[in-house]
Amino acid sequence: MAEISERVALRRARRVVLKIGSKTLAADREVYRRLARELVELRQGGRDFVLVSSGAIALGFSKLGLKERPREMAWLQASAAAGQSVLMQRYEEAFGEVGVPVAQVLLTHADLADRHRDNNARAALGALLSAGALPIINENDTVAVEEIRFGDNDQLASMVVPLVEGDLLVLLSDVEGLLDHEKRRVPLVRNVDREARPLAGQSSSGVGTGGMNSKIEAARKANLAGASVVIADARVPGILSQVLRGDDVGTLFVPATQRLGARRHWIAFTLRPQGALLLDRGAAEAVLSRGKSLLAVGVLGVRGDFRVGDSVSLLDPEGNELGRGLARLSAADAAAAAGRKREADDDEVLLVHRDDLVVFREQEP
Repeated sequence: MAEISERVALRRARRVVLKIGSKTLAADREVYRRLARELVELRQGGRDFVLVSSGAIALGFSKLGLKERPREMAWLQASAAAGQSVLMQRYEEAFGEVGVPVAQVLLTHADLADRHRDNNARAALGALLSAGALPIINENDTVAVEEIRFGDNDQLASMVVPLVEGDLLVLLSDVEGLLDHEKRRVPLVRNVDREARPLAGQSSSGVGTGGMNSKIEAARKANLAGASVVIADARVPGILSQVLRGDDVGTLFVPATQRLGARRHWIAFTLRPQGALLLDRGAAEAVLSRGKSLLAVGVLGVRGDFRVGDSVSLLDPEGNELGRGLARLSAADAAAAAGRKREADDDEVLLVHRDDLVVFREQEP
């Protein structure tokens, strides 16, 4: 009964982030029209949609006459440049037929890692939704390099969820959902680490960059933002309508009981750690179980070269990541202060304030 009620809850989703993979888009031109017809019907129920679309590189390398997806960064960027216009033209045509304006939004990881630009993107997306437009988001692959890439559009979609206050993320791909070791669909996941990760595989299509591991990680991030997540098969006609009816399709990942606010989600998953702080047992316990700030006296060692305000990982004595936070000192100053007990008249040296710290707790079953 609990599974049924969790499925039925999907009917109440009002802001849906939909990610569709490149293999689906590159293989079937009619998918754009089917998607447009389905979305315009579902929007009549008072829902907003944000589309995270792969496909630019897959469309672009064939446009450039290449026989397979290139490996060199320059050719990947060239393929993205050639394919993005084709991708948007197909969306423009399909959604124009049903009277829905579309708006292209190209992002890099650097856009969302900067808090000011992140807030600007949030405001722009909100304005587009208020105007009745469909934002179509893709990574700006033409200029993206390793340091500013999201990794793949599954990860980008998970970061868009808190950006638009989404309550459902649907990852459409060429699989029916997460499969168990007997290749049977897993209908429901309540605990990502225990139930999903042992079943994950890797992408082998040669077109997309993701895979089940990436989708599971995206689901974890979106769950912690308070959203339900469904991985489902894009090839099934009307699959999105089935998801939103609460039908038993795909794999449903249940939201975390304790969600992260937008800023904490940004600290935990959008920013990339520039270093790490190795904590002693007492400091690890204080941070993990008692919600304390991290003081220098509890730090055994410092890794990396970070500056004030950078993200750092907090590690327990065995090297396991407990959480992430914003550094109050540079790496050099943190190393000088690490383990130092304060003198009678000195203040404690603060390395990470609890307001800037996110602890990774195992999701409740």
